[in-house]
Amino acid sequence: MTKGTVSGIVANMVVVRVDGAVAQNEICWVTAATKGTKGAKDAGSDQAKGDHFSVKLMAEVIKVIGDEAYVQVFDSTRGLEVGAQVEFAGHMLEVTLAPGLLSKSFDGLQNDLEKMEGLFIERGSVTEPVDYGAVWDFVPTAEVGRSVVAGSWLGEVREINLVHKIMVPFTFEGTYTVKDIAAKGSYRVTDAIATLVDGEGGEHVVTMVQKWPVKRAVKAYSAKPRPSKVMETGVRAIDTFNPLTEGGTGFIPGPFGAGKTVLQHAISKQADADVIMVIACGERANEVVEIFEEFPHLVDPHTGNKLMERTIIICNTSNMPVAAREASVYTGMAIGEYYRAMGLKVLILADSTSRWAQALREMSNRLEELPGQDAFPMDLSAIISNFYSRAGIVSLPDGAMGSITFLGTVSPAGGNLKEPVTESTKKAARCFYALSQARADSKRYPAIDPLDSYSKYLEYPEVVRYLDQTVEQGWVDKVMRGKTIVQRGKEASEQINILGDDGVPVEYHERFWKSELVDFVILQQDAFDATDAYTSFERQRVMYNMVLDICDREFEFPDFEVCSGFFKELVNLFRQMNYAQFDSSEFNSYKDQILAKL
Repeated sequence: MTKGTVSGIVANMVVVRVDGAVAQNEICWVTAATKGTKGAKDAGSDQAKGDHFSVKLMAEVIKVIGDEAYVQVFDSTRGLEVGAQVEFAGHMLEVTLAPGLLSKSFDGLQNDLEKMEGLFIERGSVTEPVDYGAVWDFVPTAEVGRSVVAGSWLGEVREINLVHKIMVPFTFEGTYTVKDIAAKGSYRVTDAIATLVDGEGGEHVVTMVQKWPVKRAVKAYSAKPRPSKVMETGVRAIDTFNPLTEGGTGFIPGPFGAGKTVLQHAISKQADADVIMVIACGERANEVVEIFEEFPHLVDPHTGNKLMERTIIICNTSNMPVAAREASVYTGMAIGEYYRAMGLKVLILADSTSRWAQALREMSNRLEELPGQDAFPMDLSAIISNFYSRAGIVSLPDGAMGSITFLGTVSPAGGNLKEPVTESTKKAARCFYALSQARADSKRYPAIDPLDSYSKYLEYPEVVRYLDQTVEQGWVDKVMRGKTIVQRGKEASEQINILGDDGVPVEYHERFWKSELVDFVILQQDAFDATDAYTSFERQRVMYNMVLDICDREFEFPDFEVCSGFFKELVNLFRQMNYAQFDSSEFNSYKDQILAKL
C-alpha cells in the first residue's frame, strides 16, 4: 500500500509527497487531529489524547506530478498539519450497490445520513450505505449452465414495491458460466447466491452487493439507441411545447425565485419513471431542508403510496467542502446506472449543477491551471458533456430496456443565460427550459419562456413518429404553429407598447390575445391544484386543439376593447376547464360555453 506525508495545504486541496505509485482519481485517507466527542472518535480515530483524537479524512487524487500527488479532501481540513500521514486505498471513489438503497438519504460519499447523530456531521464520520444485517427473500432466475456477462440477471428480491435484480457484477469481464445458484429463500446481501466459472476455469462467488467507481460509466449493455419515446411529465409547457424523452437530457436555468425547485418537484412526482434520484449538489441548506421536509409527504399519483418509497436523495449543502459537490453528482449517476441495468426507468434531478461547476472552478484555481471564461476550467464543456452522456436508454444483456433521464438545473448569476455553465450545458443537453424572471414576476408559472426554450427531440424522426402514433397525426406541426402564434403575439405586444392601443390596427390586438390564449391555457399551470397539477397527453391534445381552432379563426372586432373583452372571457372559461376533471359534466359544460361564443 502506497503511503505519503502532507507537504502543503490550500484549504481543501492538499499536496502529498508519496513513496510509491498512485493513480488519477485514487482514494486516500489523510490523518488529521481533531477535538470532539466519542462519536467522532468512533468514526475514524485511533488513540485519544485527552479529548483530542486523530481522524481519517477521505480524499481523491486529482493531479500527479512526479512524487507529489494533489488531492481534494471531502471534509474540512481544519487542524491538518504538514507532515500528517496519508494512506492510499488503491481504488477510486466507489459506490456500494445492493438492495436497500430506495427511500434512503445519502451524502455525496454515500454515507447514510439517517444513521448520523448530532446537529452537525462530525468530521470523518462514516456510515454504511446498506444494512448488511437485513434479510432479503431471494428468487433465482438464472439456470445452472447458463452463459452470463456483466449485468446479466441472476435473481431478484422485492425492494419495497420494485423488483430488484441481482446481477453479475459490472467489474466482471468476458463470458461466465453459472456453476450453481442459491435456492429460493432468505439471505443477507453478503451471502453467496451464485458461483460463476470464467473461460479459464476460475471460480467466482457472487453476492447481492457490489462496488463500482462512480466516475466510470457502467457499460453493462449491448446497445444504446437514440431516445424515441416521450416521457410524460404532466406539465403542459414541457409535454406539449418542448417534450423530454425517456432516456433524454435537459436542464432548467433560471434566476433565484423563478420556480426551479417547484418545477422539479412536480416533474419528480408526476413523471413516468420507476426510480427517482434527487441530487442536491451544493444548494443552500434551507432549500435542501425543504427536500427532506416535503418529499416524505408527497403522494405518488401512480401508486397512491409515498413518493419517497421509490426515491433516493443525495445531499450536499453549500457549506460542505467543494469536493463533496463533485462527488455527489457522480454518486447519484452511478446509482442511477445500477437501477437502469435492472430494466427500470430512472429519472435523475440535479439541483444545481452550477454549484458543481463552481466547485470545479475552485479546485482548478487552487491547482493554478490556466483559467477559461469567468475562471472556469478550460475543459468545463468536456466535463459536463461527458457527464450528461451517461444518461440514455440502453438495451440490456437480458433483452430488456432501461433508461436514465437526466434533468439538471443551473443557477446563472443574475439570470445571465450567456455565462459559461449555461452555455456549456446547452451543448450537452437536448432540452433547454429557460425560466424567465419576467414571467415569474408576473406570476406566470411555470415560468418557462416559450420562445427561448426548446427541445431538440422534436427534430428526431423517431420522436415525430411516436407523437404521430400516440397523440395525433401531424402533432409536431401543430406544436410549431403554437410557437409561431406566441412569437407573433410577442411582436404585436411590442408594437402596442410603443404606439399605444389606438395606434395599431385591431388585428395587432387580435394577434396579441391569441398568443395570450395559448399562454394562459396551455403554458401556465397550477402546481398546487390537485386537478391542474397533472395533465395527461389526451387532455393536452383536446385542450390544445381547441385553442388552435380559435387561433386559426378570423374575427371582425370593431375596436380593441371588444377584442380584449372577448378573449378575456374565453381565457376565463378555459382556465375553469383546467380546474375541472377531464371529460366530466363540469368540463363539458365549460366546453359548450366556449363553443357557443365562437
